[in-house]
Amino acid sequence: MRRAALALVSVSVSLLALGAAPGGAPDPLPGRMADTGGGTQLITAVAPRTGSTQGTVTWWDRVGERWVRAGSAPARFGAKGLVAGARRKQGTNTTPTGLFRLPYAFGIEAAPPGTAYAYRRVREDSWWCQDNDSRAYNRWSQPLAPDCRPAESEHLITYGSRYAHALVIGFNYTRPVRGRGAGIFLHVNGRGATAGCVSVPRDAMRSILEWADPEREPHIAIGTASGSTAITRY
Repeated sequence: MRRAALALVSVSVSLLALGAAPGGAPDPLPGRMADTGGGTQLITAVAPRTGSTQGTVTWWDRVGERWVRAGSAPARFGAKGLVAGARRKQGTNTTPTGLFRLPYAFGIEAAPPGTAYAYRRVREDSWWCQDNDSRAYNRWSQPLAPDCRPAESEHLITYGSRYAHALVIGFNYTRPVRGRGAGIFLHVNGRGATAGCVSVPRDAMRSILEWADPEREPHIAIGTASGSTAITRY
């Protein structure tokens, strides 16, 4: 009996070391991550590898000591795949990996019922400045800032259903580095891969906005299933 008990303890310790919960079930993805942002809500966006343009977005709630999945949907990434956020260059059609906050939401359409996030409604004069020479670089600009060239910016209303609803991803946002990239959002799917954003089906985007609570400090983690850009490293 004593040997059996010791063997059981040994197996339990081994499972915990591998990130498995008692009973053999693996910890949910957020429980295996290096950092989740400190809040009790999290969005994960995972691609199989850096060259992928498709993957999965999942949104999670922290319940007690464990993360519980609240929803999941197929996702699309940049047409050129994913790249570490610190090495990303503007105009490369790559999605930056890392852990980012979600400053606010916006949309051409009204916010879904129950949306708690600050929500900016897109108007005819709403732009996102991507001009590296502008003081408004990587910022909402309404109207367009005088030093921000239209050709170097996104005229938000022209994106139609893709920007029906969106969340700003805080990549290169707090202290923008010129040339690293601007205008990275979680938004509604278009016809294919994105220019660097993460996109999901319309119903999923609406569900995320209805679920997200800024008081619970949600973040988004973007990464691959393994390798140097593995989501578990963030």
